[in-house]
Amino acid sequence: MAEFRVRVSTGKACGAGTWDKVSVTIVGTQGESPPLPLDHLGKAFTAGSEEDFEVTLPQDVGRVLLLRVHKAPPALPRPLGPLAPDAWFCRWFQLSPPRGAPLRFPCYQWLEGAGSLVLREGAAKVSWADHHPVLQQQRREELQARQEMYQWKTYIPGWPHCLDEVTVKDLDLNIKYSKAKNTNFYLQGYSAFTELKIKGLLDRKGLWRSLKEMRSIFDFRTTPAAEYVSEHWQEDAFFASQFLNGLNPVLIHRCRHLPKNFPVTDAMVAPVLGPGTSLQAELERGSLFLVDHGILSGIKTNVVNGRPQFSAAPMTLLYQRPGCGPLLPLAIQLSQTPGPNSPIFLPSDDKWDWLLAKTWVRNAEFSFHEAITHLLHTHLLSEVFTLATLHQLPHCHPLFKLLVPHTRYTLHINTLARELLIAPGQVVDRSTGLGIGGFSELIQRNMEQLNYSVLCLPEDIRARGVEDIPGYYYRDDGMQIWGAVERFVSEIIDIYYPSDLSVRDDRELQAWVREIFSEGFLSRESSGMPSSLETREALVQYVTMVIFTCSAKHSAVSAGQFDSCAWMPNLPSTMQLPPPTIKGQARPEGFIATLPPVNATCDIVIALWLLSKEPGDRRPLGTYPDEHFTEEAPRRSIAAFQSRLAQISRGIQERNRGLALPYTYLDPPLIENSVSI
Repeated sequence: MAEFRVRVSTGKACGAGTWDKVSVTIVGTQGESPPLPLDHLGKAFTAGSEEDFEVTLPQDVGRVLLLRVHKAPPALPRPLGPLAPDAWFCRWFQLSPPRGAPLRFPCYQWLEGAGSLVLREGAAKVSWADHHPVLQQQRREELQARQEMYQWKTYIPGWPHCLDEVTVKDLDLNIKYSKAKNTNFYLQGYSAFTELKIKGLLDRKGLWRSLKEMRSIFDFRTTPAAEYVSEHWQEDAFFASQFLNGLNPVLIHRCRHLPKNFPVTDAMVAPVLGPGTSLQAELERGSLFLVDHGILSGIKTNVVNGRPQFSAAPMTLLYQRPGCGPLLPLAIQLSQTPGPNSPIFLPSDDKWDWLLAKTWVRNAEFSFHEAITHLLHTHLLSEVFTLATLHQLPHCHPLFKLLVPHTRYTLHINTLARELLIAPGQVVDRSTGLGIGGFSELIQRNMEQLNYSVLCLPEDIRARGVEDIPGYYYRDDGMQIWGAVERFVSEIIDIYYPSDLSVRDDRELQAWVREIFSEGFLSRESSGMPSSLETREALVQYVTMVIFTCSAKHSAVSAGQFDSCAWMPNLPSTMQLPPPTIKGQARPEGFIATLPPVNATCDIVIALWLLSKEPGDRRPLGTYPDEHFTEEAPRRSIAAFQSRLAQISRGIQERNRGLALPYTYLDPPLIENSVSI
C-alpha cells in the first residue's frame, strides 16, 4: 500500500473545465497501478482550479516513470446532456509520493472525449538520456501517434509541404484558436465587411473617381502610422524609407556595380547627386543601393472584374546622402530589359510620370512581399517547423519545450489562409494583380533560389551590405532581438548538450532537421539548408533562426500591413493599365485608372486589416505561461531572456519618441511568440 497526493491544475480558458471523470495510472519501475479515480462531489475540474486528491496504490510500483491520465463520461448524464462537448484543458499534474520531492508532469493539452494521455515528469531529456525501456517506448509511441494524426500534403507543387487538415478531424483543439480568439477574429472581419458593404463600396467594380474619394474607405479604420503614410506617400524620402522600415525591408542591398541592364548615366542623376561627384565615385564610396524586383519578370498576371491586370519587374536605384541625410530614389526602370520602350524615370521628370513610376515599384513590393516575404518566408516555413516539431520531438525533448510556444496557432491560421485567402475565388484570386497563379509561380521561383543565409538575419545583413546604412530600424531592432534569442537558445543548448557529439547522437534532433530539409526545402541541396547538424554552434544558429522566423520576422513583415495599405495608392494590390513605355503622357486621370478598382481595394484593405491585428489571446515574445520546463536552470534562462527583451524594448521606445514615424513592429511586447494571424 502506498499513498500519493495528486494535485491537478485546469486551464483558465473558456470551456477548459470538464464534468467528465478523470483517473490516473501511476507507472513505475516495478509495475503500474490500476486506474485511480480523482473524484470530488460535484464538478471537480473547473476552469482555473487547482485541486488535491488522495489516492492509494495497492502495491509499490517503484520509482515513478509515467502518469497515464484517463478521461471518460460520468455515470450520470452531464448537465447539458450526453452530446454536449466536454473537452478539458489540463495544465499539469503534480504527484507527491510517500517519500521524496513532488513530481511535476506538464500537460498543457486539451483532452477531447473519452481517452487516455501519457505524461512524463517535467525534466527535459534528449533521446540518448532515456535509458529505461518503458521511457524509450513512450517516446516512440508518442511520435508515432502524432505522425499519424498530423500528416503532410502538397498544396501546390514546388511549395513547401503543409498540414493535410483532412487527417485532423475538424482540426484538433490543441492547434485551433481558442474560443475567444476565434470569436474575435470573425467579429472583426464581419464588422469591417459590413461597414464597407453599407457604404456601397464592396460591390463597386469601377474606378475610383479621385484620390479624394479614396478617403471614404480610408476613414473606416485608421492608425497614426496609416495617417502618416497618407500624408507623405508622394515624398521621395518616404518612398525610399519604406525599403528600410516598411513591409518588405529585406530587398535593399548596397550597389557596387550598376547592372548592365540598368543603364543609368551621370547626366540622369546629376540633379540629385549634385556637383563634384559621379555615379562611379558614389559606387566606390558605397553610397548607392539597389532594389531589384527581377523575380517578377514575365510573371503570370490575373483577371479582376473581367479585366486583365498588369505587373512590372522594376529596378530602383537609391542614394544615401553624405552626413546621414535621407535615403533618396535616383532612378527607376520598370522592366529588366532596357531600351526605347523601357525609359528610366527620374525625380526630375514630370510629377505624374515620376509618381506613376514609384507607384509601380510599390505594386511590385506588394506582390513580392505578400507572396514571398510574408507567405513563404514566415507562414509556410513556420508551418514546416511546426509540423516537423510535432513529428520528431516528443514533449519531454528540450527542443520541443523550447519551440512549442513558437508554434502556437500556426497550423490553424495557415489552414484558414488556404480556405479564405489563397483558395480559388478568394481574396488573392479576386483582388490581386497576380492571383493564385502568379503567387504560385512567384513562390516556386523563390524556392529555387531560397538560401539558408537569407533566413539568418546577421548573414543576410552582411550579404546585402547594409550593416551601416543609417535609419535602418528593421536591422537595428532585429539584430538586437536575434542576439537575445541566440543567447537564450545557447544557454538552453548548453544545459542539455554537453558536447558536439551529444548533438550528433540525438536521433530525434537529427530526424527533425532532416524532415524540415525534405518537406520544407524539398531536399534541395543548393538551399544550403542543413539536413543534419554536427555541432552545438550549428544547432544554436538553427534554433535561433526558427524562433526568429516564427516571431520577430513575422511581426516585422505582417504587423504593418494595414498601416502601409490603408492608403491604397501607397501599396496597390494590382495595376489595371500596363506600365508606361514613354514619358510625358501620365495624367491624374490615367494614374487613377491604373490603380485597383473600388471593390478590390476594399477586399484587400479588409484582409490586411485583419492580418495586422491579433484577435486577442496574445502571448508576446518570451512570454511562456505554459511551464514546459520545470528545472531551475532553464527557468533562470527564461527569466534572463525576458529581462533582455525588456531592456531592448525600453531602448526602442526611447528612440521612437524622437521619430516622426515610430518603428514599432519589432518592439518585443508587440511581437507575438508565433505565427498566429
